[in-house]
Amino acid sequence: MTTVFENATIAHVAGRPHSHQAALEILPPEGFATAIEEITQWDGYAPTPLYSLKALAERLYLNEVLYKDEGPRFGLGSFKALGGAYAALRVLQKQISLSLSNDVSLKDIRTGEYTKEAADITLVSATDGNHGRSLAWGCQRFGAQCRIYIHAEVSEGRAVAMRDLGAEVIRIKGDYDDSVDLARIEAERNNWFVVSDTTWPGYSEPPRDVMLGYGVMTREINDELTQPPTHIFLQSGCGGFAASVASALRQYWGNQTPRVVIVEPELAACLYESSKANEVKRVNIKEESIMAGLSCGEASEMAWEILTEEAVDFITIPDNIVPQTVRALARPVGDDPVIEAGESAVAGLAVLICAVKQLDLRAKLGLDKTSRVLLIGSEGVTDREIFAKIMEGDKHAG
Repeated sequence: MTTVFENATIAHVAGRPHSHQAALEILPPEGFATAIEEITQWDGYAPTPLYSLKALAERLYLNEVLYKDEGPRFGLGSFKALGGAYAALRVLQKQISLSLSNDVSLKDIRTGEYTKEAADITLVSATDGNHGRSLAWGCQRFGAQCRIYIHAEVSEGRAVAMRDLGAEVIRIKGDYDDSVDLARIEAERNNWFVVSDTTWPGYSEPPRDVMLGYGVMTREINDELTQPPTHIFLQSGCGGFAASVASALRQYWGNQTPRVVIVEPELAACLYESSKANEVKRVNIKEESIMAGLSCGEASEMAWEILTEEAVDFITIPDNIVPQTVRALARPVGDDPVIEAGESAVAGLAVLICAVKQLDLRAKLGLDKTSRVLLIGSEGVTDREIFAKIMEGDKHAG
């Protein structure tokens, strides 16, 4: 392992896991079941692969490293395909039912029974790329109009991908949290409907549906496992992804649920700071992380309610270890598969590699030769130009 991992500054704070009721109540099992039943009927649905990286596990002195690769998901490159599109469908169901004074089904909207009504509805969101792509894809499938707000640092390649799916893309000055604020203000002004993956006071149902949609991914993992992992490392932005996975694992494995480790960029460590303060904290993003999908300054309050009860560890990592980790997956040791991962997908693996050399970190996380670690590769290559620079070792790629 290279010195970049040995010398990396990894911050750690212990969580305060308790009661575990939020994982059962905020994202109830029946909500996951409804989302799974619907999404698995969509054209193009197929489970994504779960790899056992045996050579890497041996190199990291672990019993097993499992890697769920979300790159192939619906051809959109990330797990976000499950959440944004499902939440869009649920908003359309609610609004069309209200306009017709008649309950309509998800299936009828999905199969085009209400395309005329859907065409009169505009759905909006802010994004770093993947959530917006999912929403645009869902709107294209279900017939709604779509507006996506992106901040100054979102790559043009990701903007083009959303435009190609029919979305109107609005680039703003400022960071992700500024784009969230503008999307909300303009939606209220124009009677549009926000489909966000983060919550704020008075706004919770679409983010809940986003998190329930992610349950498809965790169900696929659980269906393949014969025993629970000892650890799961979950990269986090606003926390919705991590909260969804933690909830679904808790509901399936009960008191055998793996140890939940939250990993964030040190440049956008809202959950880490929230854990230190034992309440939701907003952090000012002074510089965008290379892990674009994780660059969020404020945690989802709904997600935090779950994570504060489930997470055992909160970790932050520096950007400079990300490119080397991406390359480690794409140029594997032994017979491990070649995996092309995006920058936001590898945070957990980066921590594992650091823990080989940093024995104090390894001890804090309870890692040893018996550990079975689950990682979720939340995105594949969502911007080919950025990935190419990383693979070339371009200094501008981090």
